[in-house]
Amino acid sequence: MATIAPGADIRVLGGLVYLTQARNTGAAFSFAEGFTVVFTLIAVAVAVVIVRTARRLASLGWAVALGLVLGGAVGNLVDRVFRDPGFLRGGVVDFVSVFAPDGEVYPIFNLADSAIVCGGVLGAVLALRGVEFDGTRSSTRSGTASGTPGSDRGDDAVARD
Repeated sequence: MATIAPGADIRVLGGLVYLTQARNTGAAFSFAEGFTVVFTLIAVAVAVVIVRTARRLASLGWAVALGLVLGGAVGNLVDRVFRDPGFLRGGVVDFVSVFAPDGEVYPIFNLADSAIVCGGVLGAVLALRGVEFDGTRSSTRSGTASGTPGSDRGDDAVARD
C-alpha cells in the first residue's frame, strides 16, 4: 500500500503478473459491494467453526485445507475490521493481477483469497475421496458397504457367491 500508488502497476514475470492496488468492499470479484458488514460476520462465523472443528482433526489433509481457509478468512477479516472507511466496513486490499494490469483479464485478488480457494479445492477433493476429519475413509465412498473391503459388487452379488 505504501509502495504502489493506485494505477501504478508493477510488471512482474514478463507481464504474467502485475502488482497493483485495489480495494474490495464486496465478496470475491467485487460481488455485492454494499454488504461488507455481512461478509465480516460470515468471516467471523467461518473462523469460529474452523477453530472448533480443529479439535477433532486427525487428518493432515483436512488440517491443511481448513488452515488455508482460516488463514485467508482471518487475513481478509483484519482488512474489513481495521481499514477505511471504518470498523466492520473496511475494504480488503487486493494487489495481484494476472495476465494484464488492473484486472483486465482476471479480477484482482490477494494471497488471502488464494488461500481460501486452495483450501476449498483441497477440502472438496478430500470430501470426494471420502476422507473424514479423523483421517478415516467413509465406508460409502470406499466400497466397503457390501461387507467386502474394496468390493463394488454390492450385497446381492456377495449373497449369490
